[in-house]
Amino acid sequence: MKTYLNQRATWMRGAFAAVVLGLLSACASTPDFPPAPVTAGTDDYSYIIGPGDSVNIIVSRNPELSMVVPVRPDGKISTPLVDELVAQGKNPQQLAREVEQALAKYVRDPVVTVIVTNFIGPYSEQVRVVGQAAKPQFLPYKQKMTLLDVMIAVGGLTDFAAGNSATILRSSEGNKQYSVRLKDLISRGDISANVEMRPGDILIIPQSYF
Repeated sequence: MKTYLNQRATWMRGAFAAVVLGLLSACASTPDFPPAPVTAGTDDYSYIIGPGDSVNIIVSRNPELSMVVPVRPDGKISTPLVDELVAQGKNPQQLAREVEQALAKYVRDPVVTVIVTNFIGPYSEQVRVVGQAAKPQFLPYKQKMTLLDVMIAVGGLTDFAAGNSATILRSSEGNKQYSVRLKDLISRGDISANVEMRPGDILIIPQSYF
């Protein structure tokens, strides 16, 4: 009986050691994804309007028609002379031209300028942060937004984050996944780990078990 117990204890110690070694190897390994390109933004990016945005519609020579209106959850806006106009998915210039067309029925040669005053953007353009961030959330994309900008906005990493195992899921490239080095960037100040974001990126920060 004693021999059996000793053999069982030896087997259990060996099995436990194998499990621990496997976990250590898994945590030490880096994601099997290519590193994210340092430059990702485009110079011709134009902001896309989404639900929750506020737009300032300025009608030249007609101040009574100029006002700030919200983009409703259905993606539409309403003004006294323009009812049920879709704003979602358009940039400010495109929306201005459509407002002009709608107002042309009532106003001679309307000239309209649209300025976005509250930025949320459509879901497809938002940058999402999930996992072990201090404040996981979505962020409106901004021109030349970087990984460091995103991490400042979400308050950094939790104590349980595997920062150097984080990845970016890039919807603009058919959900291609890239590895990023958040721990090197935030804890070690390695600016070479800073990369540009793209509209629709999802930053995934896994948990470390050690």
